Amino acid sequence: MTNHASYYRYWGKAKPEAEQGVAYHLLPYHCLDVAAVGRYWLAPDKPICKQLAAQLQVEPEWLKSWFTLCLALHDLGKFARAFQGLRSDLSEKLVKPCSGMPYAERHDSLGFALWREVLQEKLAKYDAENNAWAAKIDPWLEIVTGHHGMPPKLERVRIPNFFKVDDEQAAFDYLQAVLECLLPNFDFQPLMEKSLATRLKPVSWQLAGIAVLADWLGSNQEHFAYWDQPMPLADYWQTIALPEAEQALAGLPKPPLAGQFQTVQTLFPFIQQPTPLQQYAVDEPLTDQPQLFILEDVTGAGKTEAALILAQRLIANGLAQGLYIGLPTMATANAMYQRLGKVYRGFYQPAEQPSLVLAHGARELSQAFRDSVLLSEQHHADADYQTGKNPDEQELSATAYCNAWVADSRKKALLADVGVGTLDQALLAVLPARHQSLRLLGLANKILLVDEVHAYDSYMQKLLSALLQAHARQGGSAILLSATLPQNLREKLVAAFQRGLDLPVPNLSDPAAYPLATHVPAQQTETPIDTPIDTRPEVKRTVKVARLDSQDEVIDKILQANQQGQCVCWIRNTVKSAREAYQRLLGSGVPAEQLSLFHSRFAMIDRQTIENRTLQIFGETSSHASRKGQILIATQVVEQSLDLDFDVLISDLAPIDLLIQRAGRLRRHIRDVLGNRQRETDAEDGRGIPVFYLYSPAPNEDAASDWLKTDHAGTQAVYPHVGQLWLSARLLEKAAGFSMPDDARDLIEGVYSDEAQDQIPESLQQASLQAEGKDMMQKGMADLNVLKLDKGYTRKSSDDWDEETRIPTRLTEEESISVVLAVLSGSQLKPYADAKQYAWAMSTIKLPEREWKKASQQIPDELKQQIEALKTEHQALRWLEVFPLTATTQHYYSAEGGWQTQKGENA
Repeated sequence: MTNHASYYRYWGKAKPEAEQGVAYHLLPYHCLDVAAVGRYWLAPDKPICKQLAAQLQVEPEWLKSWFTLCLALHDLGKFARAFQGLRSDLSEKLVKPCSGMPYAERHDSLGFALWREVLQEKLAKYDAENNAWAAKIDPWLEIVTGHHGMPPKLERVRIPNFFKVDDEQAAFDYLQAVLECLLPNFDFQPLMEKSLATRLKPVSWQLAGIAVLADWLGSNQEHFAYWDQPMPLADYWQTIALPEAEQALAGLPKPPLAGQFQTVQTLFPFIQQPTPLQQYAVDEPLTDQPQLFILEDVTGAGKTEAALILAQRLIANGLAQGLYIGLPTMATANAMYQRLGKVYRGFYQPAEQPSLVLAHGARELSQAFRDSVLLSEQHHADADYQTGKNPDEQELSATAYCNAWVADSRKKALLADVGVGTLDQALLAVLPARHQSLRLLGLANKILLVDEVHAYDSYMQKLLSALLQAHARQGGSAILLSATLPQNLREKLVAAFQRGLDLPVPNLSDPAAYPLATHVPAQQTETPIDTPIDTRPEVKRTVKVARLDSQDEVIDKILQANQQGQCVCWIRNTVKSAREAYQRLLGSGVPAEQLSLFHSRFAMIDRQTIENRTLQIFGETSSHASRKGQILIATQVVEQSLDLDFDVLISDLAPIDLLIQRAGRLRRHIRDVLGNRQRETDAEDGRGIPVFYLYSPAPNEDAASDWLKTDHAGTQAVYPHVGQLWLSARLLEKAAGFSMPDDARDLIEGVYSDEAQDQIPESLQQASLQAEGKDMMQKGMADLNVLKLDKGYTRKSSDDWDEETRIPTRLTEEESISVVLAVLSGSQLKPYADAKQYAWAMSTIKLPEREWKKASQQIPDELKQQIEALKTEHQALRWLEVFPLTATTQHYYSAEGGWQTQKGENA
């Protein structure tokens, strides 16, 4: 090919008209930039290349070379005259636009269509004897043409609607040239093996993630300056693409070197004597393959520390490079982030600077990570996106789109060495959401640690099973934590992990033992090993249970505790009921400074303030001075992972496992009679035997069908399986208390076993059957939504590939809307949050759709145009709703009470 081959007449990247410098980057050069990045990313000595090559049963060098060629073809769709017509102002040297060719299909899908319908046949005809491999590589082209985060569409495209004949020829000329440039003496024989296509399917997801990142890095003008002058592809490859790609990858954070596990005290200096579960984490032999641990123990038994001990041992043994911790809520993620910040560097050698990222809070501890490519400003490459001047909003440049991706802190955690966030961010890896392949890739070399496993509904449990299977298949280990786990759920989670390893699904042992550690697969066996665990004496305790019939009794109990200087918490099941209780106590004369409200309908900035204050008043280090007479009205946000300790605890009725979890916040630490922390080894709690107060109707055998709904309609809306609630109340009423850990297994199976369901009164059976039907629907919805990963990275893996904001990780009665609160400052709308960083993110609140519809009608007409202008100015607000707090709308939100809900919502 000469320097003036036809493919030099096509642009691949373009700057806005107003920006100075070279106006465009030639398409073949951009393709080679991306290929060069991929070549270094899959260097044969790197663990990712070795792992993928082993799964494909090819040599690492072969995989590197072949995938480099595939990446060089990722943007074939940009040869479309329809795409080229997006910019007609760049140069007379480029192909002329065609007014009759609207850009009605994205270039990623156009590229795959061009390959399948034109180029494949042309290549076969050109040299049928040597190019037979071309008919075998459609799955590889699906991977690379799907570089914008979703596989290309598979529907047939009428090529002449988008490509002129000379476009097709230019693409074919480029194909021949790049084959000669990149694979002059390549062995195509492995592509002819039918079994390779089968082996490709499970690893295609990671390769797709690599393709996305390669395209992003290859679009970074800080490394790949725009080049509009023709030069031989081989010269550009050797002198520009490869050196710049090497430099681009050098800017990425390097995986930190793992440290060796020494002692529990080295990792946790505050632990004088390991708990039995922590000692198990030290002593349990590890295997040399992916493995699953399920740790069940009482609240306060040190499950988190035990899990982190196991995590360090797995990292030290080369079975992982990092860790992602998935929590049920943002509140629990915030608490874990603070705990982990004191520990995570101990996983690595002292000189290393590993990154720790909070998935939703955008707070990093590592300056090196912040300065890396993952947070590069890339001002030049992003200019067209950030100024809103892109010629077609559907065609964001790869740099712009992926920069928006990394700027979204929810997702960064999966690329950081250690990440903490909600489980939802990991579950998106197995849903047909844009960029799910990046999430799966981010998890590939990490331990997946999931806390509070019992807290998820049937829908999320089904998704978690799919994630465990996918994670095991790509070589990942997992650790699951729970205070109380029903046997049937434990069996499902173990079975999912075993399927990911292509091992037989085992029969688990009798679940009577508690606490219990399950190891899958354990050393020298393919089956799980269940190990009964003792627990430390400090958390062995008996809790009395007293039922309160009415809200009047609850209020009297709270006021009595307040007058006696005790701190008290009432856990309510809905935001509405929490607000009502808060207002009633205010009206009862409780000083405002002694009363707090904590639920999920606060803006992030206020929620963080409330959460920090809650931990200061009621946390482990709290003293009599901070706790005296304090009252907290809260929803489920306090029931998990927050280290809180109340003198008096009252709870609305909930399923037994959640009640046990809530009871774990009652006199959690050893304190004196005033509530000051006692740390002596032989110290006893001076506050007497704890009493857990349950606000519930009497669980009579002749309960009427409206047994719960009469005074607890909100509870039934949140926990619709009335039969399980009745069983929970009856168990506690009969025993008048429980002992931990002795009664834990009996309590759980006494509600969730098949035998227990037969004891539900007939009057409540109908409501219970409806709840079970809903449960089955949730499982069916999960089966419908989850990706069919065994099909590989293709549109066939789901019928509903879509933007991630529309793919639910949780099922609710209605959609939640992300709303940003704004205040009018002069004539400008400013973020509600007074924060130096991420002010708009800190001003965000999630609302039920019906609440948003009602509130949005109150927005003054004169501000609606300003809101649209604000969204244009701040691209982060592009897909969010904006609610200005004005004299007209201020009543909807206050920092003291949060969003004024009209009906009860599950917190």
